[in-house]
Amino acid sequence: MAASAKAQGDSARRRLLRFLSQGEARLADSAARDRVLLDAGDRGTVSADRRQLAAMVREGILRTAGGRIALAAAQAGAAAASRDVGAVTIQTDDGPRTVVVNWSESPLSQLVRRKDRSGAPFLTAAEFQAGERLRADYTRGQIMPRLGANWVATVSSGRRDGGVAELTEAALAARIRVDKAIGAVGPELAGVLIDICCFLKGMETVEMERGWPVRSAKVVLKTALGALARHYDPATVPGRPRMLHWGATDYRPSIG
Repeated sequence: MAASAKAQGDSARRRLLRFLSQGEARLADSAARDRVLLDAGDRGTVSADRRQLAAMVREGILRTAGGRIALAAAQAGAAAASRDVGAVTIQTDDGPRTVVVNWSESPLSQLVRRKDRSGAPFLTAAEFQAGERLRADYTRGQIMPRLGANWVATVSSGRRDGGVAELTEAALAARIRVDKAIGAVGPELAGVLIDICCFLKGMETVEMERGWPVRSAKVVLKTALGALARHYDPATVPGRPRMLHWGATDYRPSIG
């Protein structure tokens, strides 16, 4: 258990370094007392353990000033030389939104650049955008990882980290969207979406934890992303036409 906790801590530390390699972030309170949010605007928001963050500041890895946090000078220089970032436009409830993606951070970002045997992209644009949209809502909803938790259970209930009463309206709305998305894809596919899109677990890690054959995770993930894309935009279902109706403003369908 100690080894598992250490590995989880090291993974969280690397994620923080990758996130801050793209620039500084604003520190904000979280619904969970032992967590703090790093808000980087259009680049998104991540949560971090307060004690781990304080330890990294003491070690000289991070620096804080005026309610903001960033990599220390030496760390920033190394990160700038190695980071691989790009801009991606995703669809949200408020319309298209351009976000900066660290291609080396997310397994989904790496997978979207792969080709299948015919040379076509392995993931469609709709599948990739669906995964990024789920990840964004998962972060905005302040859904915190906890060992032994059932992540396929309802996430809008607020039972994991302090209750709905402590959430902002935006965070609660994000949780509800995640809850609907998970319900739409079903429990058989929701787990792999949460693991890879939200927890940023690698394909090999997911296969090992679930006892799956080698190279099977990406196939299951593509199926899950397809279901998720259809939830966000039913018009993406092949062969399903959009339903249109022209009528007066006060038109109401009759129930026969």
